[in-house]
Amino acid sequence: MLAEQKRHRRRATQGNSPVTLADVARIAGVSEITVSRVLRDVASVAAGTRKRVLAAVGDTGYVRNQVAGTLASATSNLVGVVIPSLSNIVFADVLRGIDGGLGPSGYRPVVGITGYDPTVEETLVGSLLAWKPAAMIIVGFEHTDVTRRWLKQSSIRVAELMDIDSAPIDLAVGLSHRAAGQATARHLVARGYRRFGYVGHDWNTDRRARLRWEGLVQALAEAGLALVDQRLNDGPSSTQAGREGLAALLRGGERPDVVVFSNDDMAVGGVFQCLAENIALKHELALFGFNGLDIGQALPMPLSTVRSNRFRIGELAVEHILSRPKRGETLETIDTGFEIVEGATA
Repeated sequence: MLAEQKRHRRRATQGNSPVTLADVARIAGVSEITVSRVLRDVASVAAGTRKRVLAAVGDTGYVRNQVAGTLASATSNLVGVVIPSLSNIVFADVLRGIDGGLGPSGYRPVVGITGYDPTVEETLVGSLLAWKPAAMIIVGFEHTDVTRRWLKQSSIRVAELMDIDSAPIDLAVGLSHRAAGQATARHLVARGYRRFGYVGHDWNTDRRARLRWEGLVQALAEAGLALVDQRLNDGPSSTQAGREGLAALLRGGERPDVVVFSNDDMAVGGVFQCLAENIALKHELALFGFNGLDIGQALPMPLSTVRSNRFRIGELAVEHILSRPKRGETLETIDTGFEIVEGATA
């Protein structure tokens, strides 16, 4: 057997013909399927077998043809991941959860960034589906009609993350943003606040922020209250936008005793504006955010906010996809919940 393997090794390393998967399999004394599993880093391959295959790959200089491998099978070992932004730490946390969940599985994420643009998302989804991924993980429910049709017809697992306020294509993992807005209002009303302001960012690019606002307004109405004033930034959320939004709100009419921000980035900007205007946080003006970011909790007065389970959202999505690789008839929704963080600013 050993002499035969040596003959195969000599044949595979001589001449100008490209080395094939079959050559590697013959040299290693295993099947082509086993070689493929080793190259896809499938964990169930025995250590000794893996070592022989990798030695054969090294001896022959075999380079896996990703395109050919993909076309030859129903799916690849790739998982398409489409997120709105990498500059927002929220999505970086989700990505860490996805990568951590996929790590030991042999599947590898391929990431695309949309910049909150549904047409860019459509292009990315089309490109990723052409590689026959094993699954698609995508943030939110806001897709073009073409994207939605592609995902529905793909037959692979599709996980939509961060939101559970709509029906998913296949699997939704996240929290109810409307419920988070309601919980924010009820928490602050219970603490004695009555004059509510709001500072937010563009709802056209962030439906989840709009849902939180709607939940906030609904719960305030149930308590016989309403927003006394609000400011919306035309662009995406940022610390600077939060600072400018609060400054504009404070120049307006009736002054609130608490301001709810669309997220922690915006709320941290509000903290800086209070420092600039010598406004005593909580005593003269209370501030409340959303997401539970580390930067908010690292402030001298930790930010009062809602913590979302971002890492767990990504991790759970992968766990459910791996546990049931084939799409079923029943739609799934996994609620990862949220937590009120009392902090020191409200």
